[in-house]
Amino acid sequence: MDEFDFVVIGAGPAGEAAAHEARRRGASVAVVERDLFGGSCPFWACMPSKTLLHEAAVHACGGGHDWAAASARRDWMISREGIPYPDDAGHVRALEEAGAVAVRGSGRLAGPGRVEVRGPGGARRELGARDVILAVGSEPRIPGIPGLADAEPWTNREGTSLRELPHSIVCLGGGPVGVELCQVYARYGVATTLVQSNERLIPREHPRSSEFVRRGLERDGVVIRTGVRTERVRPAAGPAGEHALDLSDGSTVVAERILAATGRTPNLAGLGLETVGVALDERGNLHPDEALRVADHLYAVGDPAGPDLQTHLADYEGQLAVRVALGDDVLPHLRAIPRAIFTDPETGSVGLLEAEARARGFDPLERTSDLGTSAKGYVSDAEGHVTVVADRRTRRLLGAFLAGPGAGEAIHLAVLGIRADLPIDVLADTITAFPTTSRALGVLLAEVARQL
Repeated sequence: MDEFDFVVIGAGPAGEAAAHEARRRGASVAVVERDLFGGSCPFWACMPSKTLLHEAAVHACGGGHDWAAASARRDWMISREGIPYPDDAGHVRALEEAGAVAVRGSGRLAGPGRVEVRGPGGARRELGARDVILAVGSEPRIPGIPGLADAEPWTNREGTSLRELPHSIVCLGGGPVGVELCQVYARYGVATTLVQSNERLIPREHPRSSEFVRRGLERDGVVIRTGVRTERVRPAAGPAGEHALDLSDGSTVVAERILAATGRTPNLAGLGLETVGVALDERGNLHPDEALRVADHLYAVGDPAGPDLQTHLADYEGQLAVRVALGDDVLPHLRAIPRAIFTDPETGSVGLLEAEARARGFDPLERTSDLGTSAKGYVSDAEGHVTVVADRRTRRLLGAFLAGPGAGEAIHLAVLGIRADLPIDVLADTITAFPTTSRALGVLLAEVARQL
């Protein structure tokens, strides 16, 4: 049995971050990965989707970048030029140059401090570790709608890696994946329908952000059906052999392809958790403690740990787990996790909505401003909003929600304010560049400070 200080199961953003932090600290580490080193983000999720969004935005403005060019640039981005499956050699090389041992195969726990790996061809290898980190990521959740499986729905993998556009597509789910990919398809001329059971898109975000994103998608030609569910799929039952989706309001939608964007499930099955006395809850989830520990010398990071499914959070937790295991006096700070959706308009958010703040015992004050009538809105001919939530008693920022140009960048003024627990007066006294979305946020924070 090969012995290491750390064995990391999973080489996505969380696992890579853990491995690099361990090596920076002089600890030995093996990283086990059953598919692509690098995980979903660089190959099937964040990087290809944002690349396609950029290409579609240029195309929509008349700047060329037709689908052939967009598809080729995406293939370059995910290291899949001229080959059927992405090449992860760069990620392996980076780990090995840092001194980590990259192990291909499926890893599972085989008792405390032991990981069994089944490699290519069924070869078995046993690894020992003082600490084991579970960085196994998640997989798309396919809803159990009658007939859906027979229609062979796409997930984000097919949705971001397609080389030929369909004539029509229906997306199930109006979260970040659904709204981003629908905008890409629509801007390239695909007849696109989005079906969302919630009454609004991106329901975790502020209602104003939801409305601005909806308007942006409808401007680009997306047909949006909110407040309805897909009750049945009839494969190839449309007039031209498309799939027919029967909705809860009695209507039917037909499309050549179906994209399932209805959430993700942590990859926790078959990990051997029972060998270390760990059981999943009734929904199949883990519940690490405040130090990301699920048992002695066993940590969970990234998607299985939560509370959000975000690449930047996974990276942060991977590093923190190693620091905790090596004895640093640190705990993850999870109150200021930024979110960004890269549609047009873009959104950025952090912290609590007004109703959430009130439910947690705060005395919230919410104020908003129209980004469209700010200097940024005027010079960029854009619309959007800036909304903040502050606590009257403590004069602290609780949440911020933006929609408009650069929202994903501008939100970090609020992220730092919440992370550092800064008084609202300090944020109001911070100079922000003109004319930017950050400036619009700073002006609103100054107004809120006066009202408090």
